Amino acid sequence: MDQLLVRRLREEVAEILARQRREDTANGLPPMSAEDERQFARAVVGRVLDAYAREEVAAGRKPPSHGEEEALAEGIHAALFGVGRLQPLLDDPMVENIDINGCDNVFIGYADGREERGAPVADNDDELVELVQTLGAYSGLTSRPFDTANPQLDIRLPDGSRLSAVMGVCQRPSLSIRRARLSRVSLDTLVEYGTISPDVASFLSAAVRARKNVMIAGATNAGKTTMLRALANEIEPHERLITVERALELGLGEFEDLHPNVVAFEERLPNSEGQGAIHMAELVRRSLRMNPSRVIVGEVLGDEIVTMLNAMSQGNDGSLSTIHANSSLEVFNRICTYAIQSVERLPADATMMLIAGAIDFVVFVERINDFSSGGKLRRVVTSVREVNGVDGRVLSSEVFALGPDGYAVPASSIACLDELSAVGYEPGAASSWVATP
Repeated sequence: MDQLLVRRLREEVAEILARQRREDTANGLPPMSAEDERQFARAVVGRVLDAYAREEVAAGRKPPSHGEEEALAEGIHAALFGVGRLQPLLDDPMVENIDINGCDNVFIGYADGREERGAPVADNDDELVELVQTLGAYSGLTSRPFDTANPQLDIRLPDGSRLSAVMGVCQRPSLSIRRARLSRVSLDTLVEYGTISPDVASFLSAAVRARKNVMIAGATNAGKTTMLRALANEIEPHERLITVERALELGLGEFEDLHPNVVAFEERLPNSEGQGAIHMAELVRRSLRMNPSRVIVGEVLGDEIVTMLNAMSQGNDGSLSTIHANSSLEVFNRICTYAIQSVERLPADATMMLIAGAIDFVVFVERINDFSSGGKLRRVVTSVREVNGVDGRVLSSEVFALGPDGYAVPASSIACLDELSAVGYEPGAASSWVATP
């Protein structure tokens, strides 16, 4: 496909769309919804392509065939609302991560552990920035700028992938895209992928059904969000879920058969005047007034931790969240660090008491090298820790720990076993399972 032609036609369509927005505003009409604008854009693309075909005929050249015209239409629409030349990578189910250090430095990580150099995704860095700006305008609940005044951007792409972009503080604009290959994931799926054993899957399912508060921990790209989705999909369809995220990523409401009653909150950044920001802590507080059965916080990175722990300890049982940490035990120190940096400046001893009253289990997910399979990277639950109380520090016991076969195995007794048994958990029921990574 002629990318220069796609770009020229895209600019024509974009100008028509901008003119229509200006006319609507001048006439006092409400702005088109994102979906209405996409449909209007498709009609405009058709008109622009018809005009281009007539120009080619008038100039004595062969107009595009029906197939070429369809490809051009998809390319223009992708350039307007999609991800442009990134689309083939996002359509590849084996692509897991895409790192872009300038338009022509593209590195692709695959699910099987391969790392390869990719083709350029734009003709120049300005075009790459323009692509990110378009994605920021259309991918979230509200438009998110990406320019010299706003050099950072975190958004969820239409396919559920997470994009993080930065400019101005590095020599060239840089992007990282983390794929969401397993959006409709279940605990059974994770068993098939070798992330957990059937016994751990049964335990985690019971913990969700028993409305235990679970914190999922791990390093970057360890699989925390995938685990969170799997646990959330164990929640009964009749429950009302409120999700709170910095950038929409979980997408639990996309599957109405699993979760028909979902409200997704997304943090709102300030405008160019520094006004209108709505932070995570505020959204967590707001979620408690929205009659939730459970509150799910996509990722804890700051002072929202205090609000979330208060919510967990005040009757909103069954909450789920993720946090960055290097081990299941280190989670408690990480929470204390966030809490002391919060507006409340919560001291460590008060935070420890709050943790003990709020969190029931910590699930630690880790990327490990499986040398028995040629050094293939696997995402594995290596530890599950139960919070037992507080005595100057959080008291906890590791109920599942990494075993010799590379999977978490029972390590100590579970204090709340009676509650889990009441919802169907039978310890060791799947002990005959043999790991086949």
